[in-house]
Amino acid sequence: MATDDFQRNRENFCYRHPDRQSFVLCQRCLRTICPECQTPAAVGVVCPECLRDQQKAQSPAQRKAERRWSRPRAFSTGSGQPVVTYSIIGVTAFVFLLTLIPGGAGNAVQEALLYWAPWLYPEFSGRFEPWRLLTVSLVHSGFWHVGLNMLALWMIGRSLEPLLGRWRFLTLYLLSALGGSVAVTLLSFTTPVVGASGAIFGLFGALLVIGRHIGANIAGIAIVLGINLVIGFIPGFNVSWQAHVGGLLVGLLVAFIYTRTRAVRQRGLQIGLLVAVAAGLIALLFVPHLFPAVIGA
Repeated sequence: MATDDFQRNRENFCYRHPDRQSFVLCQRCLRTICPECQTPAAVGVVCPECLRDQQKAQSPAQRKAERRWSRPRAFSTGSGQPVVTYSIIGVTAFVFLLTLIPGGAGNAVQEALLYWAPWLYPEFSGRFEPWRLLTVSLVHSGFWHVGLNMLALWMIGRSLEPLLGRWRFLTLYLLSALGGSVAVTLLSFTTPVVGASGAIFGLFGALLVIGRHIGANIAGIAIVLGINLVIGFIPGFNVSWQAHVGGLLVGLLVAFIYTRTRAVRQRGLQIGLLVAVAAGLIALLFVPHLFPAVIGA
């Protein structure tokens, strides 16, 4: 839709990234900058070079005051690349390709990583393979299964990972995956499961909580989440609703912790609460030991 004159006018493109169209100007030098190059200022935004010049011009007293009163938060509006999201997608896709290897090797990969609760309890199966609690998120039943899960991860991760930061996002993903496996253990003990759905639903839940916290419109997210939850309960759909519910509940809880422990001084509290969540999930795995009749073991 752009005319030749528009394309030739370099003022319509970021001066640091000539291939990126933008209409936002640095308030100091008035050069065009793309979202990656924008840093919020008192009025408008500034480019990286002007930001450096501004910081160099600060007096020692100003720098000390900025360090004292600045409050880094768990959520940032930075536009860094969602490295964790892309890495998870890459590893999951690689494992899926391994499961397609003919001659039985592919099936062996899937069987080594899927989750079947009895394999966590030597008294029931003679095996103890706890890694399956998390590796279940790497194996899928087919192209549609892995494709839809990774599409959801890509769509959510691009927004959520820059808000949380890489380590918080990874922690959220892993705890949600663990929560899905724990729910399957308690609610569907004898059912083998595959897929990252528990982790994905955890991201959905976190997006709801954090979106509401920052004042975003979460109606669309809530509708999509509700539809996906309902599908899990429809007969004929080979879907583990237990993993969905478990991942969702853990995602909601972890996101609530993030929203209530945003200040730097609360970092220790945040880590402690996340460890408590992980410990609580692991503690629930002792239920089959103590009450085997409850879960049908």
